[in-house]
Amino acid sequence: MKKHIYDEKNGLSYTLQGDYYLPDLALPEEEPAAYGKYGMLRRTFLEEHRKGIYTTLLVQGKLVEHLNQTDREANERMELLVRQMADNQGVTEQLKEENQMLWVGLMNSIKSAAEEIVLQELIYLEDN
Repeated sequence: MKKHIYDEKNGLSYTLQGDYYLPDLALPEEEPAAYGKYGMLRRTFLEEHRKGIYTTLLVQGKLVEHLNQTDREANERMELLVRQMADNQGVTEQLKEENQMLWVGLMNSIKSAAEEIVLQELIYLEDN
């Protein structure tokens, strides 16, 4: 028996393992995982609530790419929202010098509000 065969009908190659020919299958290579907090939150959401999307991305080798991209977008959106909200509420470096406790309280509130927006817009999406 041949060690390797190729089936032209389905386009798969097979390797002899004992008495059986098993298909030569391999997952596609993924880019390195570089995601942080938001990528991990997205992954957990997909695993727990969108199993079909999670499995499809995993099998296609696109899960890490999706998580890296989601993390980048979420961090960029956070920076933009915090900057805009701080400008709109008059939270400046001058306020930071004059009244640090007020500045910290306002910035914490702004960051919390911005994060809620990011989570709803990018992490807990119903379809993606």
